[in-house]
Amino acid sequence: MDDVIVRKGVKSNIFLDLNIDESGFEFSTSIADALEQAENELTTLNETIKSIKDLKPNCDKLDYILAASSGALCGVIDIFLVGKPGESPLGEITDKWFANRTMDFAKLCHPKHKDFDSLESALRFLEKEFKVPYDQTGLGDTGKVVYDLNAKNHHFKSLAHNPSLLGLFFSIIDQFTNSSHFVSDGQLISLEKADEKWELRGNNISSKLFCGFTNWIGHLISDVSGSQSSARAGKRGMGIPSPLWTWTNNIIAIKAKLNLPVIETDKAMNQLALDIFKEGYDARFQTTQAIPVFINEMLVRLIYSVRRLFKYFSDTRKEERSVSLMWQRCEPFSNPTVKRMLTIAHGTFCLVDIGDAVGRSFVVGGGTFNAVEFVLRLNVVGVGRFAISLYGETTRAFSYNFAKKEADFASRETVIVKNYIEGLKILALKYDDKFLLMFIDDFQKSDAYTEAFEKSVSLAKLRDVPSDKILKDKAAIDRYFGGE
Repeated sequence: MDDVIVRKGVKSNIFLDLNIDESGFEFSTSIADALEQAENELTTLNETIKSIKDLKPNCDKLDYILAASSGALCGVIDIFLVGKPGESPLGEITDKWFANRTMDFAKLCHPKHKDFDSLESALRFLEKEFKVPYDQTGLGDTGKVVYDLNAKNHHFKSLAHNPSLLGLFFSIIDQFTNSSHFVSDGQLISLEKADEKWELRGNNISSKLFCGFTNWIGHLISDVSGSQSSARAGKRGMGIPSPLWTWTNNIIAIKAKLNLPVIETDKAMNQLALDIFKEGYDARFQTTQAIPVFINEMLVRLIYSVRRLFKYFSDTRKEERSVSLMWQRCEPFSNPTVKRMLTIAHGTFCLVDIGDAVGRSFVVGGGTFNAVEFVLRLNVVGVGRFAISLYGETTRAFSYNFAKKEADFASRETVIVKNYIEGLKILALKYDDKFLLMFIDDFQKSDAYTEAFEKSVSLAKLRDVPSDKILKDKAAIDRYFGGE
């Protein structure tokens, strides 16, 4: 017995075979397999349609309002509590935190030493413990070689004092070769035999590399809160450069090594970075700028979770609640809705911050734009975080457009597959041979001819046999096989 099904323009043969012998019968069909395959395909299509929900934000007006309010609030915090170096209430707290961590590090390096009761004593110990050959401050002959090198700018101009991968590279090179590299006026300057008493500890290359790396880390920590002389005088002191501004040194150093010309823009940006460093814009102040950005981030995620938590308890019956389902509804990390809210919050923060920085730069410049004042007040951490959000929004937009095409196609194909499944179910019902098998079993094991005939009639009707062709009793069967 053969039947043909047409689905999506492709013919599929449904084979129904029944073999009966003395030992019994054997029945096989591909309808069940086809139905299972179709249902699996339907599941895949539904997953494709559902995947688009993971790319599209579902924010309402209140979400946008709360996100913008968070950004504005943190922008006000940045204006009045961060400000610029020397005028920052939060900056004073950050400076004290770095000073305490510096003393903790000194105690860690020398646990048997007496307690370091002041920043000055800790710095004195660390500067002696982690000596390097590139710590020139512009005194003596070195100051004549490196133009304008002094105690206020040598942490910035010295490449090995930069907290970056290139800074680590030059620190290792300087320690191995007893040299010192500086960037000044757009030039890379190298000093040979920088320290006559210098010797890198270690018996082989690997141990010397370890000591060089340890010296670099320890020396940076000894400089992050200024020098012992500034601590003794009760002044803030010059820390290490901001990791987000050392790139101006990196460009000049890389171009010098590759024999590429240094353009005026490179020099101007490097001079701007140096000017703000001399005003106190160092790693400590960069950390201070991160505080309102972090508050904005956490506040938006908290707002998202609290709103969804209330909605979960109001929409879900008590007997259906579970921790896993609650977390799935409220988690504020991996869904596009909270990411859209963060984009709005950080964008609002940047608008407030940039507006304040532009206004104050014109005030300080007496009506003209003062670039140094603008950069001092510009929260670079906030701008960077907003740029990350914009990149995420752009990526999700492209992914959404691509996924939407697949989801639309899957939606149309779902209708076809559902109709196909309904057809298979109807076909399976018509060819459900349990009646046939029971009919044969009755003839083999009992004399219940009446029930057997009734089942044969039901089977014939199920197979759409014309009424006048159905053999409804034993006499009719005898006449049929007798040739009447």
